[in-house]
Amino acid sequence: MTYKDKDDTTPITNISQCGCIHAENCSKLETFDWLHSIPDVKRKIDIVEVRFKNTRKEFFVNTNGLRLNKGDIVAVEASPGHDIGIVSLTGELVYLQMKKQGITPEGQEFKKIYRKAKAADLEKWYEAVMLEHTTMLKARKIAADLNLDMKIGDVEYQGDRTKAIFYYIADERVDFRELIKVLADTFKIRIEMRQIGARQEAGRIGGIGPCGRELCCSTWITNFVSVTTNAARYQELSLNPQKLAGQCGKLKCCLNYELDGYIDAQKDFPSTNIVLETETGSAYHNKTDIFRRIMWYSFDRENIVNITPVPIDRVKEIIELNKKGQKVDTLIDLTVIDDGGLDYKNVVGQESLTRFDEKKRKRRKRKSNKAANNRKKRPGNDKKQKK
Repeated sequence: MTYKDKDDTTPITNISQCGCIHAENCSKLETFDWLHSIPDVKRKIDIVEVRFKNTRKEFFVNTNGLRLNKGDIVAVEASPGHDIGIVSLTGELVYLQMKKQGITPEGQEFKKIYRKAKAADLEKWYEAVMLEHTTMLKARKIAADLNLDMKIGDVEYQGDRTKAIFYYIADERVDFRELIKVLADTFKIRIEMRQIGARQEAGRIGGIGPCGRELCCSTWITNFVSVTTNAARYQELSLNPQKLAGQCGKLKCCLNYELDGYIDAQKDFPSTNIVLETETGSAYHNKTDIFRRIMWYSFDRENIVNITPVPIDRVKEIIELNKKGQKVDTLIDLTVIDDGGLDYKNVVGQESLTRFDEKKRKRRKRKSNKAANNRKKRPGNDKKQKK
């Protein structure tokens, strides 16, 4: 379906699944339908998942028996009026999604799907989407004028332009009753305020993470598990807030991805608080290489100097001897163990970044030598040399 902008006669057809009109394939929290090639089951499946702007998705019942496919734009029931959304999932996988979110179809009252969106519905929806950015900026100014300690991060208009959802973040409870009155008088619509967290805001806005990929919260994460600094400690990461924090200002969600692997690897590790007693003095723990199973110890509690790598088995052996009242001569025989230093290897064939400088120097030297030879071969130079 196509519709036109009021100020432009060019038809616009690229409506993405997140509600963005000028962007294609920018849908968030996309679900891969891995059952699409499997024949339909016998039971009648009349519940459909519909996607709205950014990460908002809801389930609706197809009471009219419409033949709906993924990507169809539909008009659905709203309170009040109707909303415009895009079908994001159909079939058996919808029940699995509801089970994942803890929704039981039995005894649950779902809103209805009215019809497939018509040209008039799409035109009104397009006009509503074009108003969202300017509405958000005006709402921020109004909130600032009312001295409200809150940030309006996003605005989502309903498909029929009778209602708008204002998403905001705030550290404390905000009395926005006066704000709702001013917004309703300014925009002549029904206002709904919805508070979200910093992570939900980052998921709605989107962005690129330090890994170079799109943010996980805007692509596939549906529930936010709490992340603590213990996750960084288990992985022997530096407790630097600037490096551990994501774009939302909270600890990165990816700190939990490899946490279980690190915890499993450290199950048989001795406590780092245990001091190793030797004939030369007491050795204190400094750092641990978990997957190489090596612990580094130093004889100075305050300063990290002359640290010695000790294998886990040797550490356990020293601890057992210390429990019996025996002190070992040395932590480890340094002629036997090799810590390997930095385990970086040029496995992809990359060379030094200054490799081109050497070529430039050789090229300049060749040119200067060639120029000197040419000057010697000139006839005038030969006469001068004879004189």
